Amino acid sequence: MKRNGILNSHISKVLADLGHTDYIVIADAGLPIPEGVKKIDLAVKSGMPSFIDVVNAIEEDMVIEKVIIASEIEGRNPEHAYYLNDKFADTEIEYVSHEEFKQLTKQAKAVIRTGEITPYANCILQSGVFF
Repeated sequence: MKRNGILNSHISKVLADLGHTDYIVIADAGLPIPEGVKKIDLAVKSGMPSFIDVVNAIEEDMVIEKVIIASEIEGRNPEHAYYLNDKFADTEIEYVSHEEFKQLTKQAKAVIRTGEITPYANCILQSGVFF
């Protein structure tokens, strides 16, 4: 058994398999998941686990060089927009339309579905390297 880090075996494997510039998506409960993209469903019930809890856990275990967010989050979900901007203050953040965001999810290695039920609580994390 692992001592620390991500304990979910599906997430742990995806993180271990990531290469430079690969994408993973952390999604709210409503984001459509593209055909052919691995879905890791963590949703238990409304709000559980939260988007923030999952982002925090992933960020501790992943080298992230860029975060991609739907621009609509700023007007429709300022709490999560603030959280993401603060959490990734030292990381490149790219804003795209929600429609473009959904297209980019087709390139992801996996979508991790949370129980979050607030609008636009989604992000794409682009893998970096630690060397």
